[in-house]
Formats: sequence, structure tokens, C-alpha cells
Amino acid sequence: MKLKKQAVSLDSLDWNILQALQENAKQTYTEIGRRFGVAHSTVYDRIKRMEENNIIKKYTAVVDLEKVGVKYITAIMTVFTDPKESENAARKLSESKEVLEVSTSLSEELSIIAKVVAKDQDKLHSFIAQKVAPLPGVLRIRTSIITRKYKEEELLIERR
Repeated sequence: MKLKKQAVSLDSLDWNILQALQENAKQTYTEIGRRFGVAHSTVYDRIKRMEENNIIKKYTAVVDLEKVGVKYITAIMTVFTDPKESENAARKLSESKEVLEVSTSLSEELSIIAKVVAKDQDKLHSFIAQKVAPLPGVLRIRTSIITRKYKEEELLIERR
């Protein structure tokens, strides 16, 4: 791994290690090293450097909430804003625990797209009415409740 003007350049071993961790982050350094023909200490050093450079942001468990009895609804919210207030509105939305993702989109209008969760429709309505609608620059809000998910995954990197 090399730093080039604040950008990080990864070699093929770094990419392979990242892919292995995405497949199963519980693998040992020895298992990963054996897979790629390097010592476990090499794997350890590479992973530590990638953590220090925030290439690897965190390790987490993906929990199937329905299997553990947690009920919730998910909605995709499009927030149309005054362009001068868009950045501030997106930052404010990002601070809410109900919001899982926030992105901006430039199409015919500047909009903020947010993935939101709530316990039920009443909680979703309250969140929108009390926390989203009052944000400076919000012009209108379009909310679509997700009724069925067919696929939801993280982007997996490919070997280089």
C-alpha cells in the first residue's frame, strides 16, 4: 500500500485481503495468509495499515431483524430542497438515528435521497413532520414505503 497525494494505492495482495475479509471477516490472519501464500504477520500488517488509513472502516454483524422479531418499516424519502440549503439539510438528516443512508442527486432538481426506518407508519409520519419538513430549504418531500425487498447487499470488491 502506497500513499500518493492523500490517495491510497493498493497492490494485488491488499485487494485480495479486502475481498477475503468481505467474504468472511472472522477468518484468521493465518487462514488468509495460507490462501494467498504469505505469512500471517504480513496479513496482520496489511490489515492494520488499511484500518489506520480508514480503508477498512469497521467490522460488523449483519443481523436478520425479522428472524429475531424486530418489526420495522423502511422508506425511501426524496427531499426536494432549495439548492442553497441542500448541503445543510443532508448533514442534518445524516444525524438522525432513523436515517440509514443519505445521498444527493442532480437531475432536473436538486434532491436528497434518504433510506429511513421506523417502527410503524405513525413513527415515520412523526419523523417526517417533526424532523424533516422543518429543515431550512425543504420544498417538498416524497416518501415511498418499501413493501418487499428482493435484494439488499453491500458492494463486494473484485480482485484486481
